[in-house]
Amino acid sequence: MPTWLQIGSALLIVGLLVFLWPQAKHWMKNSPKAQPGDWSGLVLPLIGLVLFVMFMIASVR
Repeated sequence: MPTWLQIGSALLIVGLLVFLWPQAKHWMKNSPKAQPGDWSGLVLPLIGLVLFVMFMIASVR
C-alpha cells in the first residue's frame, strides 16, 4: 500500500473520531436507562441466532 494512502487513511480515521466523539458522549449521557426485562429482549434473539447457525452448519455436513 502506498505511503500517501496510509497517511490519508490515518487522517480519515482521526477525523472520524474527532467528529464522532462529542456525539458518542451525548448519546451515552442521554440514553434510556435499562429496565429489568431488557436482557430477555437481547438474549432470546441471540439464542435463536446461535441455533440457526448450528442448524446451518449441521445441514451442510
